[in-house]
Amino acid sequence: MSYKKRLSLFILIDSFIVLTAIFFGFFLTNASTGVITTPIVLSSLAIVLSHHAYSLLLHVYKKAWEYASVGEMIIICKVVTLSILTAALTQQMMLGEIFFRLLAVTWLLHMSMIGGSRFCWRVYRDNYLHSSEEKKRALIIGAGSAGTMVARQLLRSSDSVLKPVAFIDDDLNKHQLDILGLPVVGSINQITKTVDSLGIDNIIIAIPSLGRKDLNIIFQECAKTKAKTQILPMLEDIVTGRVSVNGIRDVEVEDLLGRSPVVLDMDRISEYVTDRVVLVTGAGGSIGSELCRQISLFSPKKLVLLGHGENSIYSIEQELKEKFGHLPIEYVTEIADLQDAKKMMNVMGTHHPAVVYHAAAHKHVPLMERNPEEAVKNNIIGTRNVAEAASWHGVETFVMVSTDKAVNPTSVMGATKRLAEMIVQNMDQKSKTNFVAVRFGNVLGSRGSVIPLFKKQIAKGGPVTVTHPDMIRYFMTIPEASRLVIQAGALARGGEIFVLDMGEPVKIVDLAKNLIKLSGYTIEEIGIEFTGIRPGEKLFEELLKDDEVQEKQVFPNIYIGKPATLYLEDIDKIVQTFHTMEKEKLKEVLVSLANNKVKRKKATVVSISG
Repeated sequence: MSYKKRLSLFILIDSFIVLTAIFFGFFLTNASTGVITTPIVLSSLAIVLSHHAYSLLLHVYKKAWEYASVGEMIIICKVVTLSILTAALTQQMMLGEIFFRLLAVTWLLHMSMIGGSRFCWRVYRDNYLHSSEEKKRALIIGAGSAGTMVARQLLRSSDSVLKPVAFIDDDLNKHQLDILGLPVVGSINQITKTVDSLGIDNIIIAIPSLGRKDLNIIFQECAKTKAKTQILPMLEDIVTGRVSVNGIRDVEVEDLLGRSPVVLDMDRISEYVTDRVVLVTGAGGSIGSELCRQISLFSPKKLVLLGHGENSIYSIEQELKEKFGHLPIEYVTEIADLQDAKKMMNVMGTHHPAVVYHAAAHKHVPLMERNPEEAVKNNIIGTRNVAEAASWHGVETFVMVSTDKAVNPTSVMGATKRLAEMIVQNMDQKSKTNFVAVRFGNVLGSRGSVIPLFKKQIAKGGPVTVTHPDMIRYFMTIPEASRLVIQAGALARGGEIFVLDMGEPVKIVDLAKNLIKLSGYTIEEIGIEFTGIRPGEKLFEELLKDDEVQEKQVFPNIYIGKPATLYLEDIDKIVQTFHTMEKEKLKEVLVSLANNKVKRKKATVVSISG
């Protein structure tokens, strides 16, 4: 309905209500005569006209009465009271006296009929107008301010497909109470019972400040039911304004990680990134592209996107320009191969970056087992080329992205990343550039990770393939991994290996089960098949070797490894001879050297002080 039609309808209805209140009040106070007199006509005109005038002034006719609350009733009270006072003033001026009994009764009738009409419309709209619509019954976990807000929003909204019927909350003081007419039926351990007894279709977890460990506990209880589980955004997303507090969404695997998110030291990062030239290798990859997004938030002077795949580089360049086009950031793309040492020198000499984030690498474990020479080319030679070019051209900070698979490696990928760490740590000893490395576990959602694979398998109806029932891994999200890399640059003094406290490792089979449940299926419907450990894999990963462990955190949730021994002469020998070795021999040499198990006539090592 248009605003003009709505306004006309309200004026017509309110005029009828006001006149009814006045004349009914007149007959109540003048039952003996019942004759309409000049005072009553004059009062009627004064109240009707003033009611409409004050309603327009206080925007009463613009209110959406299906969402009316105490605030709207206060405005109505003001309009009615001012209308009666105007009538009293009119009576005094025109007739010389005020009919107090008439005005008092009229005020009561006027107030009750105007307010009652709005209330009746809301009741009719909520209970009858949409009664034919089938709504899903919702159980809200959390009877605090967020849960109450969600319930109120769902109760008010005629467009919502959800109908809240009860709360669950661990606060015993709220049990047996009604909030917004909805009972608080019990604690978390009663979710299954409540879902069955109340016929719940949807569960909404409405505790934005909930930690991931507690969320995991609640989700596991919800997963025992057939109800769909949704969640309010996390508190940090609400505070940063990325999402609204009422933005209910599906639970994601990332929500269930048992660790608090990385919190950045914004000031220290701004000091070395803002208004500087920054270069990211592997900028088109999952980690590299997220690094570019996070770095752009700090307004560098220039961001150089270096990668080998033109399509991925073009894609991230267009995304950044669209998202951060309002900032004075110059985006430059460089299509280059890390194995081309001259090209690396040329890129560094052209742009003179102050900070380099080295995220380019071959990281797929089974593929590198079959192609060890390519891992040497990209992960070892490529890292050396970029590091030497950065040192030659006076880069201030060089941050290499590494992996937990570099600790006691059993795979070619892990071994080459460990040897790349050695190269970076050695460069720090002979260069003015601060060289550091950052280790973290598996990244959820990155290319080659298990999550996209599991999702594809679930979409096809299963089964989900897991290598071993006891396989465990550390997990983190792509944004968290990128934040750690950026924070490491701010903490860099040279030679360090930074490690994130990744909480408890996760069983891959549990991850698969959660993903199946989050997709709306049961384990029996999809199925899980164990395929056996692949070449180069370990049942568990470590973030630091026993001799590297250093208990003290250098930043919340960030540790630093102790000094290590570097075998540089042996790395050089591999680089010179790898193309002549058989694949199995090359794999053996790489893994042995990375684990410091190569036999030597005379050890040639470099000890670093970190």
